[in-house]
Amino acid sequence: MADLHTLRPNQASIIKTQRLTLHAFEDADLEDALELLCNSEIKKTYMLPDFASHADAVAMFHALQRMSHSTEQFVYGVYCGERLIGLINDVERDGGSIELGYVIHPNWKNQGYATEVVTAAIQELFRIGYTNIKAGFFAENQASRRVLEKSGMEQIDCTAEIEYRGKTHHCIYYAISKP
Repeated sequence: MADLHTLRPNQASIIKTQRLTLHAFEDADLEDALELLCNSEIKKTYMLPDFASHADAVAMFHALQRMSHSTEQFVYGVYCGERLIGLINDVERDGGSIELGYVIHPNWKNQGYATEVVTAAIQELFRIGYTNIKAGFFAENQASRRVLEKSGMEQIDCTAEIEYRGKTHHCIYYAISKP
């Protein structure tokens, strides 16, 4: 198998779905990104820190922005028209395997966008050479379970207990392998 870094598309690349576009973060995305990073509803199921200051949240955006322009990461902003409504990112990579995390702003939920994004990411990751894609969710987040199932993933024999925000969460994993 070729080196996955050589298979990574130019980060100027754009992934298009029927309704969405995935691409690197731009400076103009700052305010929408801060809405994602600081949203209390999102923080219940997508692991984010509590920022000590506005400057810390801005620094996190700039770190994500740098990663989204890197050939070493799989990090994309999710856009409906010109509006940033979410993000998808690699959590962990090991050879031909990758774990994904994703979030859609609560104002844009229940419209199928998360399924559309995860499905597009799976297709792109298979295209560039990954053979196994995994994602996890807190057991109480049944919406994520449905997203992963609709994206073609199946539950695997892997769970974890994750301490987050003073509570232990049972994390369930789903995966899909390249046919």
